[in-house]
Amino acid sequence: MGRALQLAALGLYTTDPNPRVGSVVVRDGGIVGEGAHWRAGEPHAEIHALRAAGDLARGATVYITLEPCSHHGRTPPCADALIAAGVARVVVAMEDPNPLVAGRGLTRLRDAGIAVESGILEVEARALNPGFVRRMRSGRPWVRVKLASSLDGRTAMASGESKWITGAPARRDVQHWRARAGAILTGSGTVLADDPHLTVRLTPHELLADDGVDPIAFAARVGERVRQPTRVVVDSRLQTPRSARLLDGGPVWILTTEERAASDKAEALRARGAEMVAVAAGGDGLLDLAAVLDFLGQREVNELHAEAGSGLAGALARRGLVDEWLFYLAPCLMGSGARPLLDWPLQRMAERAELDIFACDRVGDALRLRAYPLPVATM
Repeated sequence: MGRALQLAALGLYTTDPNPRVGSVVVRDGGIVGEGAHWRAGEPHAEIHALRAAGDLARGATVYITLEPCSHHGRTPPCADALIAAGVARVVVAMEDPNPLVAGRGLTRLRDAGIAVESGILEVEARALNPGFVRRMRSGRPWVRVKLASSLDGRTAMASGESKWITGAPARRDVQHWRARAGAILTGSGTVLADDPHLTVRLTPHELLADDGVDPIAFAARVGERVRQPTRVVVDSRLQTPRSARLLDGGPVWILTTEERAASDKAEALRARGAEMVAVAAGGDGLLDLAAVLDFLGQREVNELHAEAGSGLAGALARRGLVDEWLFYLAPCLMGSGARPLLDWPLQRMAERAELDIFACDRVGDALRLRAYPLPVATM
């Protein structure tokens, strides 16, 4: 199963909106076939593994990181393919949270006389697909908020100057988090202040090489061009300029009020290739962020990578909509006059937001912290 998880991770940047899945066929103590899922609409991991095993799949044990599908979606049911191949035993890391499957694949295998086990390295399998699991269970994506700051928690000088707080290694690392996401979320304030592209600037080969994978072995699978996540702008006042650089190439959704989505300004942005999406406003006149996440779930966004200023990041935090924090801490101090990490006016120690830091790594001269809000979000 460990090898199957390694294979699943090869699809980290390509399978969206499908889950990342790996599979291994074992016979007489040796691997006779293995495969990974690469892209939605292409064969699933089990199919690649069975094809590689050929006739040796009959009577073999198949390890899969996710329950085989039992329904006709973009591809035929993998459970049927396993039965037709004559495998003797199937071991899965976790059941599929998709309501269309949800145990039915395993039941179909058992009914065909195949021995079935589940729950092997389940925690590791879930960690590969937090967004898929979250979307299947709640209809919303997994929200990961990236923030870069000095050690005293400052993100920009009072003037707004912010380039660059972190060094090149940390900025390259961020490219990986963008690449695995289905969409990148930002606010109109960030668009106005920084005019970012918010694109993935590494090739698939560079991404895999950074991960310690030989990209040459998978060149035909990953291709030469990276999948660009959709850029999503929360813009209740429709301030995004027609000249914004994020409108250059790749899909962009601008989320605004119904009134502004029907305005002449909206038509000008549509002419630049943006899709205008009307979202309900909250009581403060700004967009209802829960409704934003509902919309993104409907659009099959699994992992949402947020790169925003203190306003939008703070609003997500205040509403309890952050599933994971991704902090980059630079070895510098910017002083009390600089801008804070979050717009979140807490008054008493009892109001403080506690975090579970589950990973701490050095990236260049910066520290990268990954943390869950407490209580810990469930996938």
